[in-house]
Amino acid sequence: MAPIRLFCLIVASTCLCAPFCTSLAPALPSKRMCAVRGGAAPLAAIKAPPAIYEAVAAAGQKKASNSVDDIFKLGVISGAQIGLGAFLAVSIGGNCPGLASANPGLQKLVMGAFGLPMGLLMTLVTGAELATGNFMLVAAAYREGMTSARSLWKSWTVSFLGNFTSQTFVVTFVRGIICSYLVAIAVYMAAGAESLEGKLAAIFFPISGFVAMGMDHCIANMFLIPLGMLRGAPITIADFLLKNLLPVTLGNIVGCAFCVSYGFGSAFGKKKQKIIAA
Repeated sequence: MAPIRLFCLIVASTCLCAPFCTSLAPALPSKRMCAVRGGAAPLAAIKAPPAIYEAVAAAGQKKASNSVDDIFKLGVISGAQIGLGAFLAVSIGGNCPGLASANPGLQKLVMGAFGLPMGLLMTLVTGAELATGNFMLVAAAYREGMTSARSLWKSWTVSFLGNFTSQTFVVTFVRGIICSYLVAIAVYMAAGAESLEGKLAAIFFPISGFVAMGMDHCIANMFLIPLGMLRGAPITIADFLLKNLLPVTLGNIVGCAFCVSYGFGSAFGKKKQKIIAA
């Protein structure tokens, strides 16, 4: 019962501290408050849906224009950040054997809540190159004619290789789609947030959700599966590459590029606006 009490204590402490943090906020003038005092319109906490898509496409254009060297180096950094998040998730959620047997749902929640949200937040804030994020961002830029197919493949391939440096095919492929859809939605919603708090809130639930559901993220698996192999898991390199990494990566691309980028692009993209205007 100790893990349950610890988890409840963390949640209760957060809830109890929130009102005090809110009450202290007015004492610290922000740019938003100064803008209001100066007569300017207050900044919105989140962009409107069409503006989110425009920001996503613009971010994709910028990432596609990066050099191969920069993409690779930032990809290595992002891979390390996601690996740290995965290690934290395993360290906390994976070390609750009593909780896993008595309350498996709560154990999955704990594993999803701690770790990978931290890894993705670090990547978003520091500007590192996460392949699954690029699958969505650069695809949106390509759809809007803001980058070339060559630049798209450069961004996808090099960021994936940088990330990599630091069951059955169909089932794993589908799990990869579901996972990357949630990751892409997290990155997409974070693009609409104007504050660090907003970005954290945007990524927390989708990332926690895919971990709790046991979906597959190719970059996280690059850390977790070799870790299991080092600890004696009966997995060969061929099994890892062909039965897991390949289908998961393909599923991640489908979930990010087609389900999110092209989905929202059909509603908010410039091509959609041209059709409406015509």
